[in-house]
Amino acid sequence: MPPDALDPALPEPTEEQMPDSTETTPSGGWRHRLDRYLALRPDWVLIAPFMAYLLLLSIQGMLPYEWRALAGAIRGAGGLVVVWLVWRHLPPLGRAHIGIAFVAGVLVAAGWVAGQHFFNWLGIAQHLPVYPGTFEAIDPREKLGVGGLFWTTVVMRIAVATVTVAIVEELFWRGFLLRAFVSWSDFEKVPLGRFTWFSFLGISLLSMFEHPDNWLVSVFCWFAYNGLLYWKKSLLCLIITHGVTNLALYIYVVASNDWIFW
Repeated sequence: MPPDALDPALPEPTEEQMPDSTETTPSGGWRHRLDRYLALRPDWVLIAPFMAYLLLLSIQGMLPYEWRALAGAIRGAGGLVVVWLVWRHLPPLGRAHIGIAFVAGVLVAAGWVAGQHFFNWLGIAQHLPVYPGTFEAIDPREKLGVGGLFWTTVVMRIAVATVTVAIVEELFWRGFLLRAFVSWSDFEKVPLGRFTWFSFLGISLLSMFEHPDNWLVSVFCWFAYNGLLYWKKSLLCLIITHGVTNLALYIYVVASNDWIFW
């Protein structure tokens, strides 16, 4: 569903559509116009942060490998800026369920590692066969050395994966797409936790294209995340779980030098 142009002729939203967002701003009202648009497009409230992150991810391929930390900072900060812009329009995120989120995140990270090694042992291609490109495990120390540049890159990658990626992916995959696959035209009326086999399996299979180098294990990861959302009906719980998963996974990679997950 491509966004419509920001048109001054857009109808004024009702007060119910625009809670707490009718004030003008010193910047000439740009925020008011954005809020009017977002109030009419709840899909883009959840899609925009993820799309911005993917767009900024392309910068990484344009810069030398030694600039990976800068590329990470740009996409991480850019994704969070878009989250801030849409924040007041987000649906209720629910309870954190910290204990469950932490345990689930660690278990999913362990399953990701164990599952990928198991599939490799079975001889299943690690890179999605129908996806362009090939898989190549790169030890970043070969390009960055073992000094400050390496550790800056590592810290930035972990920070972005733990915070920005967790937020933008959960808003998109489970905040929007899991519900849109139940009712595309009225997804915002679908409560969090509404189960259908089509949405459950559909977004799990689509996850392969976001993780082409871990395509099969990503499906089972999405099964786990979807199941947790059905259980707790909380996007905040999923955001924390996703962040813990990424944090645990990258700590494992750096500690074990298992760079196939980098």
